[in-house]
Amino acid sequence: MKGIEKIKLIELPTIPDLRGNLSIVEEMDEIPFKIERVYWIYDVPGGQVRGGHAFRKQQEMIIALSGSFDVFVDDGTTQKTFSLNRSYYGLYIPAGLWRQMQNFSTNSLAMVLSSTHYYVEDYIRDYNEFVTLSMNHE
Repeated sequence: MKGIEKIKLIELPTIPDLRGNLSIVEEMDEIPFKIERVYWIYDVPGGQVRGGHAFRKQQEMIIALSGSFDVFVDDGTTQKTFSLNRSYYGLYIPAGLWRQMQNFSTNSLAMVLSSTHYYVEDYIRDYNEFVTLSMNHE
C-alpha cells in the first residue's frame, strides 16, 4: 500500500450533551501509536504555511480544535489535500509523508499528537531529498 493510502481521517468518539459535546482520543485506540508529544499551532497569520517537511519515524494525528485549515500530503508521487474543520475528526499521517498545513482561518487552533519526542534528525526539510528517499523505499 502506497504511503498516501495509509492516511486516515478518523471520526473520534463523541459524547453529545446539551451542556456541550465531548470528544475523546486515546493512544493505541483511535490512533495507532503511543503519544510521546502534544503540540498546538495557533495565531497563524493569513497566507502563512506550517509544516513543509516529512518525518523519517514520527507519526501524527492532527485535529482542528477550532476554526479550519487544510493539510496537504504528498508521498512523492501522489498528493492529496484534507480540509479539517471539525474537532471530532483527526487526520492520521504515518511517517514518510510530506505534509504542509495551509489556509488557516482566523482564530484556528491545530493540535498535533506525535509518536515521538522532538528530534531534529527525524525531519526531512528538503523536498528533493524527500522525493529521492520516497522513490528508494517503493
